[in-house]
Amino acid sequence: MRILITGICGFTGSCLAASLRENRAGLEVFGIDNFVRRGSEQNRSKLSALGVNVVHGDIRHAKDMDALPAADWVIDAAAYPSVLAGVDGKSSSRELMENNLWGAIEVLEYCKRHRAGLLLLSSSRVYSIAALAALPLKSANDAFTLDGSSNLAGGVSPAGIGVDFSTEPPLSLYGASKRASEIAALEYGAAFGFPVWIDRCGVLAGAGQFGTAEQGIFSYWINAHLRRRPLRYIGFEGSGFQSRDALHPNDLSALLLHQIDCARTAGARTYTVGGGPANGMSLKQLTAWCDARFGPHEVARDPRPRPYDVPWVAMDSRAAEADFGWRREKPLASILEEIARHAEQNPRWLEISGVA
Repeated sequence: MRILITGICGFTGSCLAASLRENRAGLEVFGIDNFVRRGSEQNRSKLSALGVNVVHGDIRHAKDMDALPAADWVIDAAAYPSVLAGVDGKSSSRELMENNLWGAIEVLEYCKRHRAGLLLLSSSRVYSIAALAALPLKSANDAFTLDGSSNLAGGVSPAGIGVDFSTEPPLSLYGASKRASEIAALEYGAAFGFPVWIDRCGVLAGAGQFGTAEQGIFSYWINAHLRRRPLRYIGFEGSGFQSRDALHPNDLSALLLHQIDCARTAGARTYTVGGGPANGMSLKQLTAWCDARFGPHEVARDPRPRPYDVPWVAMDSRAAEADFGWRREKPLASILEEIARHAEQNPRWLEISGVA
């Protein structure tokens, strides 16, 4: 079996490539990357050492996709990953849509041409900003948590946010690009007869993740704390109580293999996948973990709100567990320790990641 990974030299793409090669004998993995992301070039040699061929190309360009050999499955891991993309002054709204949406269309045309199955990595940010902000929350142990004693909206439970939670706009420009890609993928699959699985992922985290505040918050926070860089709790009265769950890419890789092996053609095609509330943590709690690991470091408070920020997100993976017999294996404490060791071994990681 041959698998194409788009964005293969990003954190997620490179981790998936390595994990798939390790866990499935005889699997051929190759990928395409445009190397625009700071730090991505260094993953190329690591993948080459594993026997993974990397093509320098851009999924937005039909000629680059046409030049690729046929694959049985495509894992689409290429996207601008920041919820602030298109509005933060680092990328334009046109660039965001060309990369995330038009790039996805070119990937779908490739799948159509080669009758390849698609594993689309989507995002928790396809959900309604207003609905996320309106969730009943309480503060406990320096973190926002879901108030299970209140009436909960459809699609959310103490286990987290599920597929049926509201996707009513506004979502953010980034969220809109991912939601539109989901719809296009399902339509292409139905029209041209190839399988599509969509995984709405929470925060993916682990060693080697590029450490920027917008795209790899756990890696960024640990690296910045270790190097005594300035840190801020932004919004939510400067409390630092905003909380996210974390999932290791190796756990995601195991689910993708289950989906590749699944022969059914009916039923659910979209799943929420993440660490869940048990694998979640607030920034304030993460600071306490870093203080214990590296020594105290003061964090400033900035109560001013930031566009698209929401106080709490944790993904409900029960449907994926029930349908594929999959389980998250990597606990949050292990993920954080893995990142911390990598940070200690790579003192210039923030600079490599593009943080001034």
